[in-house]
Amino acid sequence: MTTRTLISPAQLARPRGKFLYWTAFVLVLVVFTLVFIGPLYWMVTSGLKSPQEFAQTPPTLVPKDARPGNYADAWGVMDLARLLGNTLYYALGALAFQLVFDVAAAYSLSKLRPVLGNVILGAMLVTLMIPATVLVVPQYLTVLDVPIVERNLVNSPWVIWLPSVTNAFNIFLLKRFFDSIPRELLDAAAIDGASPLRTLRSVVLPISRPILGVVSIFAVVGVWKDFLWPMLTLPDPGKQTINVGIYSLAASVTENWLLAALVIASLPTLVIFLVFQRHIMSGLTAGSLKG
Repeated sequence: MTTRTLISPAQLARPRGKFLYWTAFVLVLVVFTLVFIGPLYWMVTSGLKSPQEFAQTPPTLVPKDARPGNYADAWGVMDLARLLGNTLYYALGALAFQLVFDVAAAYSLSKLRPVLGNVILGAMLVTLMIPATVLVVPQYLTVLDVPIVERNLVNSPWVIWLPSVTNAFNIFLLKRFFDSIPRELLDAAAIDGASPLRTLRSVVLPISRPILGVVSIFAVVGVWKDFLWPMLTLPDPGKQTINVGIYSLAASVTENWLLAALVIASLPTLVIFLVFQRHIMSGLTAGSLKG
């Protein structure tokens, strides 16, 4: 069975076909590169400009008088070290809670098969259809006075950590991966006398590193890029995240310092993606096939 394409192999082998193919390929590559890399380039170079050059019309593509010191000034004036430390603290806490509770929930739904497990999973997936902004008001009222314990979580790390645990997408990804694990492995562990918890710790988790890496990246990036929820629940300037802190100080600094601060705030997530991009793709496709 042959597959028909826009250009046949015979036409592609001709000099004109090769020329058209490579011309289209390079054109598409250049356009997509400009679309995705262009805003990043503009942000980085704007942080190197003086306030006068930044406001110049039309803008300059290359800074005439590059000022790398703008980044050091933004770091000190806006106290980015504290803001980055706060954000990293919240992100690692959210990661720890998600790895514990989301893995336990996904393992239970996949292998332990509780009563009404499919109904519970369906209810979780339904929450993905609800816009996040719709849930802001009920979530805020909940953290103002948590039911049963009757505690106010505003201005505490728990206000970031607890809502992050209820991540239906991560639970679904983990469950799909656990579904692909052969049942024979778990049966062999049970025959050897391993409890379900021991099986999870000694058998399932060691072979689940790809999907655990994906969930970890999603957890860290989710907290790092969040803005609305931390702005509402962390009004104390000493406890704000990097995005909220930069926003609150934006009116008191020059535009070039603001752009420099945004570059610094973006670097951790960009580094994470560039370093772990292969792991992200392998983790997302790891549970697509059984066996």
